[in-house]
Amino acid sequence: MSESGNRLSHLDETGAAHMVDVGAKAETHREATAECFVRMAPETVRAIREATLAKGDALGVARVAGIMAAKRTPELIPLCHPLPVTGIEVELEVRDDGVRVEASARVTARTGVEMEALTAAAVAGLTLIDMVKSAEKGVTIERVRLLSKSGGQSGDWRR
Repeated sequence: MSESGNRLSHLDETGAAHMVDVGAKAETHREATAECFVRMAPETVRAIREATLAKGDALGVARVAGIMAAKRTPELIPLCHPLPVTGIEVELEVRDDGVRVEASARVTARTGVEMEALTAAAVAGLTLIDMVKSAEKGVTIERVRLLSKSGGQSGDWRR
């Protein structure tokens, strides 16, 4: 809902989708963090840990893919504003049952950077699937979600 609480901000009064005009908003420092979990079999996790996958360094490739995706978010998500992203981090934590991906993005702008963080996490997860698909076909992405955001009119939020 919009700040007024009566409609979604990307819909006009007729219900048509449109890009929100943020020109009157003040530029503020904004940050967002998102995560996903890529579930896989223990044998696949072992191949990631031992770097024995046919495609190579799954974690390194996934990290770069997440960073690249965050920078291209407005090309992928309709109605997203292009943002001068000032920082992106993608961390991958290998666990016994898969890999947890956490992505953070920062910007000084008139609108938030949540979609960039979410896109980074999701694309890093998809890249992990691509890197391991020859070893395991049934890998899944779970819990793509925003963990926190700060800055802007709506202030700070934490899951």
